[in-house]
Amino acid sequence: MASDPIRWAELGLQPGIDLGFFTLRFYSLAYLLGIIFAYWHLSKMIKAPGAPLAQNHADDLFFWCTIGVILGGRLGYATFYQPELWLTPLEILKLWTGGMSFHGGLVGVLVAIAYVSWRGKLSFLRVCDYIAVNVPMGMLLGRLANFVNGELWGRQTDVAWGMIFPGGGEVVRHPSQLYQATFEGLVLLVILLLLFWQTRARWRPGLLVGVFTLGMGLARFFNEFFRQPDEQLADFAARTGLSMGQWLTIPLILIGLFFVVRAFMKPAMGAARPAKQAA
Repeated sequence: MASDPIRWAELGLQPGIDLGFFTLRFYSLAYLLGIIFAYWHLSKMIKAPGAPLAQNHADDLFFWCTIGVILGGRLGYATFYQPELWLTPLEILKLWTGGMSFHGGLVGVLVAIAYVSWRGKLSFLRVCDYIAVNVPMGMLLGRLANFVNGELWGRQTDVAWGMIFPGGGEVVRHPSQLYQATFEGLVLLVILLLLFWQTRARWRPGLLVGVFTLGMGLARFFNEFFRQPDEQLADFAARTGLSMGQWLTIPLILIGLFFVVRAFMKPAMGAARPAKQAA
């Protein structure tokens, strides 16, 4: 006889750390730790030969990318997943209510990189390569936080590791948050770290950002088959055959493939001098 399904409510998970006067939510903590890791690791990366930016540029990126990922993520969510929020713009500013879009956050980060690159006269593509290596850590932490919060659960299933989530009815579902944490986070992070530190990938402009974009697109497209579509977009997914997340990943897959092919069609760079500190 099949064993009883796992009940998320019985795992003893809490949405945050109760500090008495304030609850530090794990989702907010995931964003914070992801940004701190990116800053720490980027500062380490630029000490390796061939860096296209200096520490002062990394400091600027830390500030502007933080703003970009938060504003872009929230505005992207309102645009693609809950357009009715635009009818009450103040609701968009309520970040604590939840709702962030990866694609919107990506656009926000690209705008931040473009600004810092323009101001510092840096190679936009090579700076993107260095930033891309660090993004999957944020994805890993964010999806783990989704699981701890018991949100964004998956479709109905009969797999042995299926779970019953609060709000999902007495239906056994895929723990799709963990699938996303694994493939969009951990696997992609390991691949990019190995490419940067163990190969000469950083000498091929666009290769690292291409691998990230292609890998993220493929992982998200695959994982969306197991993730329950957002309630307000369930009809859209039924009509089109794909979820909103899958439609949004198709351009990512094509763009990533373009940059990977492009990187190998051009000769690799030689040793480059480190970027100068801005005055």
